Amino acid sequence: METVQELQLQTRAEGREPNSSENEPSTPRFKHYKWWLRVSLYILFLLAGQSAATLLGELYYNKGGNSKWMATFVQSAGFPILLPLLFFFPAPTTATAATTTAETTTLAFIYLSLGLLLAGDNMMYSYGLLYLPVSTYSLLCATQLAFNALFSYLLNSQKFTPFIVNSLVLLTISASLLAVNSDSENTTSISKGKYAIGFLCTIGASAVYSLYLSLVQLSFQKVIKRETFSAVLEMQIYPSFVATCVCVVGLFVSGDWKILGKEMKEYKEGDASYLLTLIWTAISWQICSVGLLGLIFEVSSLFSNVISTLSLPVVPIFAVIFFDDKINGVKVMALLLAVWGFVSYIYQHYLDDANLKARKANSSVVSGAHIEIV
Repeated sequence: METVQELQLQTRAEGREPNSSENEPSTPRFKHYKWWLRVSLYILFLLAGQSAATLLGELYYNKGGNSKWMATFVQSAGFPILLPLLFFFPAPTTATAATTTAETTTLAFIYLSLGLLLAGDNMMYSYGLLYLPVSTYSLLCATQLAFNALFSYLLNSQKFTPFIVNSLVLLTISASLLAVNSDSENTTSISKGKYAIGFLCTIGASAVYSLYLSLVQLSFQKVIKRETFSAVLEMQIYPSFVATCVCVVGLFVSGDWKILGKEMKEYKEGDASYLLTLIWTAISWQICSVGLLGLIFEVSSLFSNVISTLSLPVVPIFAVIFFDDKINGVKVMALLLAVWGFVSYIYQHYLDDANLKARKANSSVVSGAHIEIV
């Protein structure tokens, strides 16, 4: 008798499934398409902003710019253009009212620490652009994936898989090839010592950038605990404000502010081009930040870091066109290894996403069958 009842319950469940699915509106599927559209738009912002900012930074140095503090300043100084978004995406009133003094102090410490970290990261990137060809600089940035895997394992409980290990090995070999490739670069005006400084600073900047994103993700998980767009904007704006203040102090302490007038007058393309280069560099970095923030909001910080490496094959191509950078056999091999490592990393994300969907589908079937039997 019990067996007959179970069969009847199963038959009724199977009979209701088609009807329920037919009566469901198409809104969820439409929302899914909108989500992909937003993610695609954020990816475009990230790739376009990062590529343009990198090329404009190289243009600044090639045409007579020499202030590392100014190059660092423009990487964070454009944050005011994000302020209007706070009015369109305000923080929830309940979340604001529930914030205690202790939580406010903790958030202030987090923003201050991340801002100082961001300033150091931007400075190292500036040294890298100054002392390295833009194509080499861009390819060295591929190591941020390897560092991201490491910090995600230590801070965000990321598990190592064969594909991630494969990515680490390939990116390490790619960076090593570029390290021994200084003799074949167009660096007649740059000593080997400065080339080494640029190489180490770019590697260090990639590591700090990965650490920064992992700490942001950790802050969302442990402290902020609300992944709203306003929270992500605040995470970008406040550390950028701190980083900009550090750069302003650095400009005055180092004395670079005294030479900015002379630097602008001696700029090869003229005063107007000097100002436009700095302004558009700052805007490009903020476009990049909007894409980065959007991907953190819609997906995760790990995914945003992975997508940012997609600009690696793009920047060297434009560098050859606009800056006469050399593409030799060693650099091509390094590029291919970097792309291979990137694809391996992306494939691991594809597998994780497929497994997650399968687990959700299985859990839905099990829970549905359990409800019917009860």
